[in-house]
Amino acid sequence: MRSRGFYEWLMTQRKPENADEVQEFANAAFFDSEFPKQSQNFDEISKYLEENAPYLMSMEVFDDFQTKID
Repeated sequence: MRSRGFYEWLMTQRKPENADEVQEFANAAFFDSEFPKQSQNFDEISKYLEENAPYLMSMEVFDDFQTKID
């Protein structure tokens, strides 16, 4: 079991102004009430992002995180 999930890490990346791609994703995910915040399941989060996150321009942010912790 991972010590920190994707959403928890993502929230550490929030930045309200002059945000880069990761920070913009974090800002948008913060306001997404349906985001699977407690999930640590790669497939569940990936599917959610692909189907329900128009604010995410590229899955690269999520994929990069996964490779760092696996």
